[in-house]
Amino acid sequence: MGRATVGVILFGVLLSFFAAVTAVKERDVDIYSFHINSTVTSRYAVTVITSRVANRLNESKEVHFQVKIPKNAFISKFRMTIEGKTYDGVVKEKEEAQQQYSQAVSRGESAGMVSSVGRTLEEFKTSVTVAAFSKVTFELTYEELLQRRLGKYQLLINAQPMQPVADFKIDVYVRESPGISLLEVKGGLNTNELANAVTTTRSGTEAWVNFYPTREQQTKCDVCGENGLNGDLIIMYDVDRRNPSGELQASDGYFVHYFAPTDIPRIPKNVVFVIDRSGSMSGRKIQQTREALLKILGDLAEDDYFGLITFDDRIEVWNPELLQATERNLKTAKDFVRQIKDNGYTNINAAVLKGVEMINKHPREGSASILILLTDGAPNRGESDPTRIQANVKEAIGGKFPLYCLGFGFDVNFDFLNKMALENHGRGRRIYEDSDADLQLQGFYEEVAVPLLTGVQLNYTGSSNVTQTRFSHYYNGSEIVVAGQITDNSLETFQAEVIAVSKNSRVTYQDSVFMKDIAGVLPQHEHFTQRLWAYLTVKQLLEKEMTLNGEEKEAARKEILDLSLKYEFVTPLTSMVVTKPEGEETQVAHKPKEGENRKRMPQRPAWANTFHLSGRLASHPGQKGRTALGIGSYSYGGLSHSYSDFSHRPYTRKKTSRKTSQSQTPPTPPPVIGVRFLISSLDQPKPVCYDLPAASKLRLLTDPSSDFSMNGELSTKGFNQIALHYKTDYSLMLNTSHILYHDGLNDVMFLWGQEPSKHETDSVSLILRIEEVDVTMGTVRVVLFRHKKDGEMFLWPAVQQQPNHVGIQGIFGKNNLEYEELPGSVIKIKDQDVKATWSTATDYRRSSAPVLGCWLIPYESVLKGELSDFTVSQL
Repeated sequence: MGRATVGVILFGVLLSFFAAVTAVKERDVDIYSFHINSTVTSRYAVTVITSRVANRLNESKEVHFQVKIPKNAFISKFRMTIEGKTYDGVVKEKEEAQQQYSQAVSRGESAGMVSSVGRTLEEFKTSVTVAAFSKVTFELTYEELLQRRLGKYQLLINAQPMQPVADFKIDVYVRESPGISLLEVKGGLNTNELANAVTTTRSGTEAWVNFYPTREQQTKCDVCGENGLNGDLIIMYDVDRRNPSGELQASDGYFVHYFAPTDIPRIPKNVVFVIDRSGSMSGRKIQQTREALLKILGDLAEDDYFGLITFDDRIEVWNPELLQATERNLKTAKDFVRQIKDNGYTNINAAVLKGVEMINKHPREGSASILILLTDGAPNRGESDPTRIQANVKEAIGGKFPLYCLGFGFDVNFDFLNKMALENHGRGRRIYEDSDADLQLQGFYEEVAVPLLTGVQLNYTGSSNVTQTRFSHYYNGSEIVVAGQITDNSLETFQAEVIAVSKNSRVTYQDSVFMKDIAGVLPQHEHFTQRLWAYLTVKQLLEKEMTLNGEEKEAARKEILDLSLKYEFVTPLTSMVVTKPEGEETQVAHKPKEGENRKRMPQRPAWANTFHLSGRLASHPGQKGRTALGIGSYSYGGLSHSYSDFSHRPYTRKKTSRKTSQSQTPPTPPPVIGVRFLISSLDQPKPVCYDLPAASKLRLLTDPSSDFSMNGELSTKGFNQIALHYKTDYSLMLNTSHILYHDGLNDVMFLWGQEPSKHETDSVSLILRIEEVDVTMGTVRVVLFRHKKDGEMFLWPAVQQQPNHVGIQGIFGKNNLEYEELPGSVIKIKDQDVKATWSTATDYRRSSAPVLGCWLIPYESVLKGELSDFTVSQL
């Protein structure tokens, strides 16, 4: 009873407070929070997407959750939380899940199935009916091992929340023990004005990438619309490789070995291109193939040898022998390519066997041979049985060199091509019919263009259940990853050995790790090696299973299934089932198969897989209009306001101007203990830090164009007060005990530590979390943290976004410092040489407050002025 009374009182007070505030147009179904958090530990990425949705209607409403995930990933967790009840997805054998699905369908319920396949993404959908004035939280977790291609790892994150969301953010953390040598951020979400929403920090073994767009940006950018964001954020990075034998890690009885040597001479190659010119290749396909081949031929090294075969129902060879890639031979070959025309049927068997024959007739000591097939159809001339073709090719190659099969479009029998490639130490790759098909072909060739090692064999002492250890070729820019279990607990050191053939000789690499050094693993990285091993084992077994038959195939499927169930991976042999209370629907999600049930996504260069779930939670009678604290979501006087249990201390006062005069030349404070500040930039591998004296009132950020300012009072640890002002009406005053917001008419007070809540108008957004406040005022977005150190509370602002123009002022306006490292602990900033000391600083711009290495320099070199230029007389 008391709880309900408090809720009514609060409603009345807030109604009077918010009556005069300009409203944000509210949606019936409001996605009030959308967070993507990705943690990458030694190439293994775990990404969590959390969407919080409120039904603001006085009736039940169907609520949707729709996200895209990388095709290479395994979903490992899905849950929904509604009215305090959590519904977890359970991974089951596909046949068992299919039975539940069929039963649901027979009852007329809308259980889900996979409906499409894409180039790099799969789409996951679910829906649930939510009672009036209630909320639902969706949480999806997926895991993937990032692959190194062309010298970079790539983490792709897609954002399409389906409406603009004030509390939208992407947080990425990367930890690589060898050190991060390169960090780039690309994708449609890092272009034009959205680039201001991306912040990065890189220091030694760690990197952070954050994307915090304002609600306004989510509707006006190139990949935006009235439904908000729809694009990708791509984080690309590489690691330091000081040890040619690779990087060996072990924990929890498992190990992982990353092998990617760089200082090796390239091996000249013998490459034969077998190109389909049948009638189905007509039009843009054959034109793009010609364009790609011309570019590829131009990239051949002079010590490479090559051959060209085109085929339909007839086989045409450019030259019966492989020729060296001399300027004259390349010119003749390009003339041949320009004359390729589509015609006839498809005799894949004869064409591939001809390519094998050409390579076998041209053995070269110290070279690496590669056979590449490009086709868009199924065999329909000569030998047309896929099984017999695969057997013929496997016998002819005899394990001597890899075959890569490129399937053009979706009419091709991709399973046939992929199996034939895997049986011959290669890989299948689909080339999508799109405007960039020629670039896809070139991109694939670049991955195999520079062989560095052949016959690679990796050996590990005291281990078992090891993933693939034999590789026919190692290419520049790639990486070999092996994982397994450590079975010999008596070992003092765990050793790895790599034996391979380089250009001129047999080479051996060795590495070891002391077992006593691997005992202490940070809690946040615990079990990652074991899950990485499971992921890699399942991935490789899925490929191997395609090439097996009979009992061997069944044994591989059983192992895949057992691991998928143990580690709760949604794979082609398992499905995720969300079983709800009796009388409610069952949801089923399957891992899609390449090439089935595809659909083109509008205005995207790729298609997407769809995990489609659909369910219903019964409406709860009597809950309509429920007003108890912690449950309601209402609109007070036009201000969108969602809340849980927290304390307000609202009071009114007469409207006053919140502008304060700022003195430009206050007296210089006496020297006291300094507070350390960090500046990081995407283009700089190491942050810069500097000290400022405490007891200073500082101009932190000022944007005259939008009439925004942020000032703070510095204490010995951080800030004890921070004030934000926007236009003539809005202000936010924060200290370590409370937060006071003024809208021009009234004030409202919030307390730190309250349950999360959101307060929003057209130009101002306040998102209160446990120990942080996320503030958007116009074009500026700042997250203010409350930290505690040595028993003392203090504040710290993290500017997540600010306008990118010369009018920005304040110490946080210096956010992109470019410098050059010189010998003798000197860094060059523009034309000035600055003496630097390698030191550390705590990065209070993050809730975790990590300690980073940094170049410590005088603050004058960073701020380009005296402290008096950045002080104010009052906040």
